[in-house]
Amino acid sequence: MSFNKLAAAGLAGALSLAMAGAAVAQKKYDAGATDTEIKVGNTYAYSGPASAYGVIGKTEAAYFKMINDQGGINGRKINFITYDDGYSPPKTVEQTRKLVESDEVLFIFNPLGTATSLATIKYLNAKKVPQLFIAAGGTMFGNHKQYPYSMGWQPNYQSEGRIYAKHVLEKYPNAKIGILSANDDFGRDSLKGFKDGLGDKAKTLIVSETTYETSDPTIDSQILKLKASGADMFINFTTPKFAAMAIKKNAEIGWKPVHILHSVSQAVGSVMKPAGLENGKGVISANYGKDPDDPSWKDDASVKAWSAFMDKYIPDGDKHNTLYVYGYNAAQTLVQVLKQCGDNLTRENVMKQAASLNFDLPMLLPGIKISTSPTDHFPIKQMQLQSFDGEKWVRFGPVIQGEVSID
Repeated sequence: MSFNKLAAAGLAGALSLAMAGAAVAQKKYDAGATDTEIKVGNTYAYSGPASAYGVIGKTEAAYFKMINDQGGINGRKINFITYDDGYSPPKTVEQTRKLVESDEVLFIFNPLGTATSLATIKYLNAKKVPQLFIAAGGTMFGNHKQYPYSMGWQPNYQSEGRIYAKHVLEKYPNAKIGILSANDDFGRDSLKGFKDGLGDKAKTLIVSETTYETSDPTIDSQILKLKASGADMFINFTTPKFAAMAIKKNAEIGWKPVHILHSVSQAVGSVMKPAGLENGKGVISANYGKDPDDPSWKDDASVKAWSAFMDKYIPDGDKHNTLYVYGYNAAQTLVQVLKQCGDNLTRENVMKQAASLNFDLPMLLPGIKISTSPTDHFPIKQMQLQSFDGEKWVRFGPVIQGEVSID
């Protein structure tokens, strides 16, 4: 072999080795990631007062099993480690520490609850462990300045409040508004968004405000107060039990205001039926995901794909329960993040990719997409209004965005 051929062969070999070395060097891992596995940590209420939400965690586990059956993400299987915290903040702290310090997960994904997630938010941010797609609507979870390693998922409560305010200003500019809200973070956050959305008109349009405690046996006195104020619009920022009470009481006393109900209390089974389906006719709320019970989606390819997933991976699941859709959507969002991470599975890059999303989720309503940036930790900011017809929710109007700025 000539010198030139030997030199060429040597150069080719050196280049191959260099490229192989570069490929190896490009792989970056933090605790919880290897060539074959990605450890994902989670806490959910599989027991206790919020155990109904446990199906979300079960759906996510099933979705990741499907992904693993298909070969995983970039050749890596997802090891989803989920613990019951009973919806108790001290238990959440204990289980989260176990996930980070003993199980050594790469990050925490979709933990349930406002109080529970607030109990761990400082710990996770101090350790720079991503707290991704929190299953709660608190606006603080999108505060990228204070909590750079945290991010919500669903529309936040202030954003939803602004969406209702936009509707009021457009359709009911002379309304006399009475407001019932929970005396907690959920109620205050929703109320702030609504008032911010009304702007200067809040002072003239709102004629009465009242709150309730979760320990209150009834809200009869609050409803009577709002009716006596002369309000012809009822803003109802309550949780399911009290929302059902309010709808029922309105019917009993013959008060028929324009009724706007927060989305957390729009479930037909746990709110509208106990309140009396007929009593809920005309109530307005908002949503962002496809409801498989909506007949307009009967031929929709994404709903059929969700249904096939349920048949194979959660055959005993209730297809009328939209919490299964929630878990499916949240899990899909995480899969997108992990795909974008490639072989750089550091906690810093996971957070970077989570803050660089711009894509459509098939089971979100048309016109609503997942969108984030380094200064926008609110993945879903849009919703569509809907009205209850006595049996089901019927969507109307355009998709509306509720902007929220973090001071």
